[in-house]
Amino acid sequence: MRNRASCLGFSCLLVCSLVCAQSASTGQSQTFRVSSSQAWTDTGIDLAAGDTVALHTESPAGTQSTCAPGGAASNGGSSGNLPLASAPARALIARISDKSEPLLVGTGRDVHSDSGGRLFLGINQSSPSNCVFEVTAQITQGPSAAQATGARPSMKQQLSSAAQVWLKGQFGGSEASKSQSSSAVSANAASSSSPSTPGPKLPAILVDADLRQHIDGLPRRVHDHLGNLGDMVNFIMVGSQDRVQEALEAANWHLADVDSKQAGVKAIVNTYEKKDYLEMPMSHLYLFDRTQDFGYEQAQAYAVVASRHHFRLWKAPFTWKDQTVWVGAGTHDVGFEKDIRTGKLTHKIDPDVDAERENIAQGLEKSGQLKTITYYLPPNPVQEAENASGGGYHSDGRIAVLFVK
Repeated sequence: MRNRASCLGFSCLLVCSLVCAQSASTGQSQTFRVSSSQAWTDTGIDLAAGDTVALHTESPAGTQSTCAPGGAASNGGSSGNLPLASAPARALIARISDKSEPLLVGTGRDVHSDSGGRLFLGINQSSPSNCVFEVTAQITQGPSAAQATGARPSMKQQLSSAAQVWLKGQFGGSEASKSQSSSAVSANAASSSSPSTPGPKLPAILVDADLRQHIDGLPRRVHDHLGNLGDMVNFIMVGSQDRVQEALEAANWHLADVDSKQAGVKAIVNTYEKKDYLEMPMSHLYLFDRTQDFGYEQAQAYAVVASRHHFRLWKAPFTWKDQTVWVGAGTHDVGFEKDIRTGKLTHKIDPDVDAERENIAQGLEKSGQLKTITYYLPPNPVQEAENASGGGYHSDGRIAVLFVK
């Protein structure tokens, strides 16, 4: 049985893979061997807009005298046939992406990336040779330029930012964690009252009697495999499975991976392919005597290990006006804390679970995927409770009712 503790084991694997990949792909310097056996050597370095790479070229010992990084006196082909006609034959050249114009590197040069792309190295020749060069590359990140153009930040920048997210969530309290929400709370959320007020306000649009009766009969909280009560049910979605999943995808929610071992491999592969991994598995919780049908999450790259917006969905055992009803429990992981059941570390949630309810509702609304959002206060609402691992939370007790287009 998978639980939060095993998910933390996967988190350790993910962190390790990220750090290892970071060392392999964005270290202090990297060295490449460029030969005439291929027109262009793919360095595997992806430059963001604003990055600069310093290149230094040497000829290995025993290299022919006709081969020199700055170019050779012997002809490497007529200048009109060379990849870079303005440069000496057999000189080292470079280009950023396969569509850009080549530029001369020679014995050394700083190459600035204006729009971003993959770095390729080559030898300026149109006829065969035995030339081989050793090139050392050192990258200087340009975060300001990358942010200005919307280019993908480097792995180093993303890891640094992820660490800041975790520290804010772990030590900054509820206010810090709420600053990471992907969606601002709108007028609907602003109308809800805090637990310190006499009672939550009801929305102007009321849920009809049939759906109210079904919601009244829902369990108020989910539980773990031992029966320990946990997260509260704080929203429902009305719509077919296809439409609900399309809506969540449009709102930038990622379907969580199910198998931790396969997910670990996927995380490593994604890292080396310079793709973000945002589908970390989540523990199994129970409603209607079964585990969740789907888990969804939303996080900054790499911060997903410790800080993520996420929820679980169960298909309800009833329908409303022949439409499928999905019951959800959403929380925001903001760090780690001790699990009272095992004494081990587990995810710590933001105790203000209403903020995550609003994050889900308003994110879907902003993406244009909802017909209506309304709220319903059921009998015996959850307002103060603890999750299965002992983390406390509070709520105004309302359930968001989301009707998908």
